[in-house]
Parts: sequence; structure tokens; C-alpha cells
Amino acid sequence: NASTAPSSIRFLISNVAAGSVIGKGGATISDYQAQSGARIHLSRNHEYFPGTTDRIISISGIGSEVLTALHLILGKILNEIEEDHEGQDLKTNQVKLIVPSNVCGAIIGKGGATIKMFVEDSGANIKLSSQDQSIPGVSDRIVTITGTLDQQLRAVALILTKLIEDPNYSQYVNTPISYPGKTLIGIMSPVVALHSPLQLELPVVQAGPLTTSITIAVPDERIGAIVGRGGKIIIEIQQACGVKIKISDRGDFITGTKNRKVTIAGTAEGVRTAQHLLTEKVRQSMLSDYER
Repeated sequence: NASTAPSSIRFLISNVAAGSVIGKGGATISDYQAQSGARIHLSRNHEYFPGTTDRIISISGIGSEVLTALHLILGKILNEIEEDHEGQDLKTNQVKLIVPSNVCGAIIGKGGATIKMFVEDSGANIKLSSQDQSIPGVSDRIVTITGTLDQQLRAVALILTKLIEDPNYSQYVNTPISYPGKTLIGIMSPVVALHSPLQLELPVVQAGPLTTSITIAVPDERIGAIVGRGGKIIIEIQQACGVKIKISDRGDFITGTKNRKVTIAGTAEGVRTAQHLLTEKVRQSMLSDYER
């Protein structure tokens, strides 16, 4: 029975909405957990779903608890949006579920029959992100549900019922929320944000047989921090990760900024690790300036 089976859903939530769901000193989220009986977890501040600036919220419990918690959270977010946009028609509100690719087939159904049935039953619009848009190393797809609060809840209930039937889904219920090393943006700490922010351009992914390349933006005055004396740091990172790192020439900035382009090319795993190490070097250099 779907309402009593252990289940879990994850969806994307903006930083602002996350703040209102947590509430002062965590009061709102504690209240929602008490009212629903579900466990509610959020990814930490600046831990975003790859390729977005949204945090991840996970609700787990039995089906009925999960849907109650979802109702409370979406209701709260919708109320706040309505207060910000007084009098506007907000029938186009969206919820974006994160669903493992290997269980998406269950939602789509043969020739799209299942998803079509869900759309007719709920009245919501349901769309899956295409597999071509997937980010290297991330095996999840985004299911965007658009409609009124009731339509969204009905659509999620239908999807959840279907997912619970899939044996692969039970493994997903207990996996941790983070995407280790896959956060493409937001590796900045709030302290650094006060200072010269490290802006990361989202991936210019040129996928060859096994290669990916991304370009990140590094403030000109921080280039020394990633190159090191005599190129020592950059050589070490290239060797350790098996990647090639190319820095744009002096004065060759990303349009409208004083940021140089740093391109990392290699396997998806190598690129991610190198990117993490580079951003960490920049962050340390900023923090030491800030503490001086």
C-alpha cells in the first residue's frame, strides 16, 4: 500500500524558500516534521543541485507522511510567492522533483502512456528533463510539475505511488542527499561572498569520447593562487587529476568582468576534482586576504 510504504521524495528549492521552510532557529521545519511525522532534510547553504542555484530538500517517511509534509512546504512557499506578487494569477507555479534516471521509465510508461494518464488525472503539466541535458556524473533527472497546489500534490502522489512499486527505488530512499564534488557552483563560503566573489560559469560541456571541458571564471588577481610559484600548483593539479588546464592570456577577460577564463578538460571525474581543487585554492587565497 503506497500510503504506508517507506518512501522519499526530493525536489529543488530556492535559497529564499529554504529559509522560510527552515524558519527562525529551525522552528518551522520542526513544526512540519511534528505535524507530518516525516523527516525533512535540506542540503546545506550553497550545496546546490549541479547546474542550478537551488538547494535540495528531501522528505522521507511513509507515503502519507511524505505527502502531508509536501503539502505544508509547498503551501508555505506558494503563500509567500502570492504575498510577493499580490493579485497575480499564479497557476503556473512549479515543483521540480529529482528522480533517479533508472526509475524514470516507470513514470513514463510504454509509449508515454503512464505520464499521459497522470497529466489527465491531476490536471498538472508534467515534463521530464531530457537525458541529453544530463550533467556528467549525475544520474538523476528533473521532473517539472506545473499547476495549482492541488494539481501538483495530486501529480506527486501519482508519481510516488508508481515509484514505490519500482524495486530500484527502495535503494534511493536511503541514499545521502549530497552530490559529492558535483556542485558546479556555490563552492564559495559566505565570507568569501563579501569579498571578490569567485564566479563560476556553468559548464561549457564539450563531450568527446571520454572528455568533458568546463570553463570557470577566476578573478585576475587570484590567478597566482592557482598557478603557484613556477607553475607548481597547476602542474600538480593537472598530474593528480589527469586533466589539461588552460588559462586565458593576460587581459583576455570574460566580457564585462576582470575574470580570466580557466578551462579544464579531461574525464568528467577528473574535471570535477580539478575544479574543486582550483576553487579551493582561490577560496583560501581570498580568506587569507580577508583575515589580514
